[in-house]
Amino acid sequence: MCPTKKPANPNFSSGPCSKRPGYDLSKLDLSVLGRSHRAKVGKDALKLACTDTARILGLPKGYRVAVVPASDTGAIEMAMWSMLGERPVDVLYWESFGQGWATDINKQLQLKDSRTLSADYGFLPDLTQVDATHDVVFTWNGTTSGVRVPNADWISENRTGLTFCDATSAVFAQSLPWEKLDVVSYSWQKVLGGEGGHGMLILSPRAVERLESYTPPWPLPKIFRMTKAGKLIEGLFLGATINTPSMLCVVDYLDALSWVESVGGVDATINICNENLRVIEEFVDSHDWIDFLAQDKFTRSNTSVCLRLDLSPEQVKALTTLLEQHKVAYDIGAYRDAPAGLRIWCGATIEKQNLQTLCEWLNWGYEQVKK
Repeated sequence: MCPTKKPANPNFSSGPCSKRPGYDLSKLDLSVLGRSHRAKVGKDALKLACTDTARILGLPKGYRVAVVPASDTGAIEMAMWSMLGERPVDVLYWESFGQGWATDINKQLQLKDSRTLSADYGFLPDLTQVDATHDVVFTWNGTTSGVRVPNADWISENRTGLTFCDATSAVFAQSLPWEKLDVVSYSWQKVLGGEGGHGMLILSPRAVERLESYTPPWPLPKIFRMTKAGKLIEGLFLGATINTPSMLCVVDYLDALSWVESVGGVDATINICNENLRVIEEFVDSHDWIDFLAQDKFTRSNTSVCLRLDLSPEQVKALTTLLEQHKVAYDIGAYRDAPAGLRIWCGATIEKQNLQTLCEWLNWGYEQVKK
């Protein structure tokens, strides 16, 4: 029979993601609206976004944080265009976004000394093949495949290259070994349910050293420049953004950071994501028509949970349409480049009971479209 109870919040999109529980736009501190981002009030808010991020994430001493344009994409692109080319690079991909970075490295930057290590959806490439003398570019969590690296054991303690990590669906959801990560990018719109359009860039001291000692042979547009006269533009990491940000988005992000602290910090948000994943795991274990796209349970994402079904692509589409019509789940179809299936966001802003209710509807919906 059709379930009678519906999720209190049907927003399971993998980006932009659901706002945090209890979110109220009217409760935001809007005193910065209509003010210049160069005024003290604007710069203070932007600086707080950087310093609170570093404090709450527990970044090592000397790591810098900046608010940059164009979401996670802008953050990782400005890092690659500014720092790659000094030495050979290994680029890893096992889903569409990582593949996009490989395309930029090979076809746009046209790096001669680049090596691509790839795997099909559901798998990881052989991480042991990464050369510690090379720079390496990779996604920590494959948002469109639901496959993540299980740890950083494959990153050498004695590496001489830099690690460039797109961690947009991992930061605040998974434990990251910051000492092994030199460049990390993410966006507000993922685990914290913030707004789109702005990226976060985290740099280690080794990454700063690269910026100050190496000048790429290609021209850099203003929006990518992080140095002046061979020195890091420190203001960028103190709230002086390259271009004009949305101050409404900034205060929304500060609200999200405050929420993280209110629930117990990063350990608590990681635990929420893990508990959410367990809901899906229990459902999958009890139904033989659905399984994880990730072939190894140790590589399953606890945020962008990707599933394959015993259905044709047309039937999968019918299922997602049915659930949307019943206002049960929005935007849970697989990414356009991924195999047909479901992608259910299980990040920290998703409440466990809503996932449990969704699972009941998944079972009912499957029976309807399978007929």
